[in-house]
Amino acid sequence: MHVIIKDGTILDARSQKEIKADILIENGKIKEIGKNLKGPANTTIIDAEGLLVSPGLIDMHCHLRDPGDPEDESIESGTRSAALGGFTTIACMPNTNPPLDNSAMIKYITSKSKQVGVVNVLPVGAVTKGLLGRHLTEMGKMIEEGAVAFSDDGMPVSNSQVMRHALEYAKIFGTTIISHSEDLELSAEGQMNEGGLSTILGLKGIPALAEETAIARDIDLASQFGPIHITHVSTAKSVDIIREAKKKGIPVTADTCPHYFSLTENAVEGYNTLAKVNPPLRTQDDVEAIKKGLKDGTIDAIATDHAPHKAEKKNVEFASAAKGSVGFETALSLSLAELKPLLSVNQIIEKLTLAPSIILGIHKGEIKVGADADITIIDPNAEYEINIEAFVSRSKNSPFDKRFVRGKVLHTIVSGRIVVRDGRLVQ
Repeated sequence: MHVIIKDGTILDARSQKEIKADILIENGKIKEIGKNLKGPANTTIIDAEGLLVSPGLIDMHCHLRDPGDPEDESIESGTRSAALGGFTTIACMPNTNPPLDNSAMIKYITSKSKQVGVVNVLPVGAVTKGLLGRHLTEMGKMIEEGAVAFSDDGMPVSNSQVMRHALEYAKIFGTTIISHSEDLELSAEGQMNEGGLSTILGLKGIPALAEETAIARDIDLASQFGPIHITHVSTAKSVDIIREAKKKGIPVTADTCPHYFSLTENAVEGYNTLAKVNPPLRTQDDVEAIKKGLKDGTIDAIATDHAPHKAEKKNVEFASAAKGSVGFETALSLSLAELKPLLSVNQIIEKLTLAPSIILGIHKGEIKVGADADITIIDPNAEYEINIEAFVSRSKNSPFDKRFVRGKVLHTIVSGRIVVRDGRLVQ
């Protein structure tokens, strides 16, 4: 299949330059970049005049619920949702049922994704067997089947000796440990951010310290035993701790999610379970610190933490409600809406493409000759109202319903195949 993207503004995340040119795609690869490009008679033309042509978005932290809870999200529905959001590559977390803690489970994800998925799916293997935090998994065998990183996400690796060995083995294999940094003793039974609002609502709070002390420990271990990636950063002090670690040359990277720079704990008022996430939404000061961390590079990447739950898991009393929100179909628009003009469009795109690619070591996230033709085309001026009922995800648990945003994905191309055109999935 030949495709030409005509007259678009190409975003180069590495150089932070914008280039107006055509892109010729052939056999799943970028064949040529230049002016007035032509292809064979059967070439598909995409008119990108006035549009932004970005490397395909990469989500380094999401949940697909398969195996175990495909009624919440399947690989098929999740990848379709991701494609509509402009993601061409997603890394799915291992806290499924059963968890992705052995090579057979990794092979299950890679094989099924090739059968029913419409975007690239990269499994993240569990650090410990059963996600129990006790015994390390066989990383080497899981890497052979396609695991790109390791995490016990949903749970921390609380045992420092186990985390030390995980970092040492990951360093040997040249892979990444993605840490869900949480002190479970401090956060036990917590429902939302600890503070005045949690007291007023009568809900047990989760102190910021539960995240911050765990991050400090993880960074101390990383300083001696190997690189670490801190996921879903939510507090101001967490940003400060990571910033200082980077200044000291400690090998640490970090991501945050759109809900942590778009919402505060006030979204929980009225016992809104759609705003119940883990870690919890924090204060306005935390939101501003997250944005500052994104701007100065302390926070390297933006991930969705797409966490789908069917309505019956959210339409219960707050203490019983599941934690998490869907994020594939809103992440780009929220990032553009909330982070401009603090960051340029190219800087935002870099955190959604090149940065996660580098952290995961997957050689994507750039538009260049010879690269996989994973491309997202965006109308930066399109304004629309988020409508959760229109989501392709099997779950609709988003706190952003009815929010107006600007910036919409029009086309998503995966390995040269157009999977979204004019904002609609290509069947």
